[in-house]
Amino acid sequence: MSASTSQNQRIAVIGLGSMGFGMATSLKRAGHAVTGCDVSAEAVARFVKDGGAGAKTPAEAAKSADIVVSVVVNAAQTEAVLFGKDGAAETMPEGSVFVSSATMDPDVARRLAKQLEATGRHYLDAPISGGAQRAAQGELTILASGSPTAFAKARPALDAMAAKLYELGDAAGQGAAFKMINQLLAGVHIAAASEAMAFAAKQGLDIRKVYEVITASAGNSWMFENRMPHVLDGDYTPRSAVEIFVKDLGIIQDMARSARFPVPVSAAALQMFLMTSAAGMGRDDDASVARMYAQVTGVKLPGDK
Repeated sequence: MSASTSQNQRIAVIGLGSMGFGMATSLKRAGHAVTGCDVSAEAVARFVKDGGAGAKTPAEAAKSADIVVSVVVNAAQTEAVLFGKDGAAETMPEGSVFVSSATMDPDVARRLAKQLEATGRHYLDAPISGGAQRAAQGELTILASGSPTAFAKARPALDAMAAKLYELGDAAGQGAAFKMINQLLAGVHIAAASEAMAFAAKQGLDIRKVYEVITASAGNSWMFENRMPHVLDGDYTPRSAVEIFVKDLGIIQDMARSARFPVPVSAAALQMFLMTSAAGMGRDDDASVARMYAQVTGVKLPGDK
């Protein structure tokens, strides 16, 4: 642990979902004074019960904060956290830093950074990867870009939240672009894993044995190994929801169209997530793509009635 982690900072965490709550508790465990804010009063109450402070609005949470960490779903929510009614930009002290963890189009990250930096605050483009468990353990991977000053200001929070910090450039947008490459691969791998598992079931194979064989073979992927146990258990409680990849693969399509770059494989994966969402599973775990295949083909998976 670096020396900067031990410096007590006043940190606001906006968004106390599965990722944000873990990040907030990691920051608190590192000795920082953390105030949590969320649209859910229950989430804030849970954080207060856990020993943190609570706030009703981003503006209230950001007041006097050295660092504001935003852990919301998308660009629109990030913009609302910053510049909407009772937004954090109203009250953030001059010279403080806003750490944006949402996955978004790099052009939007650049626009938000320019808008905030014009007010004398700093913006760090810092999308995250690793899941809720790693967030709670302070072991996320953070893909960050921003000015040297933004990095320096955010360092105590970054040290407490991340096992791996990649410093990917001196301007906002570069971190977002790296994250979109990750999301392209992640979405494709989940769709492919789901297709393979449902196809295996259609062949009458023991899918638990399929899982055992594939995870020891060249066809394995991190997503296959991580997500297919949800299918084996028939448990689609959302760790990461289908709608996340509807959003992220949609951003990739927009970026690719603007760049006149073909992305046919990720386009096909997007259609599988869209079909799964249209079938009523948008808020379920993203491994539900396998359930969609099962419904279309009449395959029985664990948990099916």
